[in-house]
Amino acid sequence: MFMGEYRHTIDSKGRLIMPAKFRADLGQTFVVTRGLDQCLFVYPQDEWKQLEKKLKALPFTRSDARAFTRFFFSGATEVELDKQGRINLPGTLCQYAHLSKECVVIGVSSRLEIWSDEKWDAYYAESEESFGDIAEKLVDFNIDL
Repeated sequence: MFMGEYRHTIDSKGRLIMPAKFRADLGQTFVVTRGLDQCLFVYPQDEWKQLEKKLKALPFTRSDARAFTRFFFSGATEVELDKQGRINLPGTLCQYAHLSKECVVIGVSSRLEIWSDEKWDAYYAESEESFGDIAEKLVDFNIDL
């Protein structure tokens, strides 16, 4: 399980040092793709395969299913850790997530998310006020917090 928040920088070549705490669970190669809320989602291979299976099961006759799978898979790329624990993020993904230099890598259970520090700080500040309301709504999903 991934958890925690780590602030890092992306160098001029698009390389990001993955937090050491996450590297063993990620493995040597893993998948980075466009996420929701203008961040990147990072999946270990086994999680990616499970997600891929679920998305393949969506009915291709539905336009929303086709749109989402296009969005998700077209941005996906397999990355590999180098000897310094860095990955090279493609420019298209950096552009999508507004990543330039300062970023935040957060653990979100079965995946990681990579955010621009500005986007993360704004999202967190906006969401912090409604965490109580969100928690109340989760009761509908039988999740006991």
